[in-house]
Amino acid sequence: MRIGRFLLLVCGALTVAQAHADPFAAARRKMVELVRQDFTATAAMLEQRELDARVATAMTTVPRHEFVAADLHKHAYENRPLPIGFGQTISQPYIVAAMTQLLQLAAGERVLEVGTGSGYQAAILAALGVRVFTIEIIEPLGVAARERLARFGYKEVETRIGDGYYGWPERGPFDAIIVTAASNHIPPPLLKQLKPGGRMVIPVGNPFSSQQLVVLTKDAQGRVATRRMLPVRFVPLTGGHDRR
Repeated sequence: MRIGRFLLLVCGALTVAQAHADPFAAARRKMVELVRQDFTATAAMLEQRELDARVATAMTTVPRHEFVAADLHKHAYENRPLPIGFGQTISQPYIVAAMTQLLQLAAGERVLEVGTGSGYQAAILAALGVRVFTIEIIEPLGVAARERLARFGYKEVETRIGDGYYGWPERGPFDAIIVTAASNHIPPPLLKQLKPGGRMVIPVGNPFSSQQLVVLTKDAQGRVATRRMLPVRFVPLTGGHDRR
């Protein structure tokens, strides 16, 4: 009895210590469970039977609260988008997970992200063991994301301030491209920088009407196939191309 009571006390002490070390751990786990439920509800549209274990682990590991303002920490693990300033948002966790999983990434691949935002999506990608190149057009957001990603040790992520519509040709070609803002067409420069066999996930549609999450694949001959997955709502992709 004494040994059993001692073990209970030790286990209880460890639980308290772990909670103190990471007070958001339980909230992250609950968030991932909500994402799992959304995957089940949209399995037919996503053509994915369930949330991939690697994506779930990444989302359980990456501290989403560190990618939003302090006054939003209490909402960080709700399954909804949150504002990050300059009219931009950090995407809903379900959407982050869906876009990540649709890229079908393998460790060591090179991924271009258009729209760094707060850096959360880049951190999730890096947690999957890929090399991330991410571009943000809003300089204060890009600078803050660069500092944040460096502070948390995401050495696999390289950031750039610039117009993501034109991609990052000096770092291409890419195995996968993820665009986190809506365009009414597929940017030709991004398509050009996608490797044969590569995948792109992008919301397509007008900013104030319906948008669809689209998956593009490029085959060995450079032919492109597209699939419309599910309706979404993203902020518009901005840049020089808008002023033509």
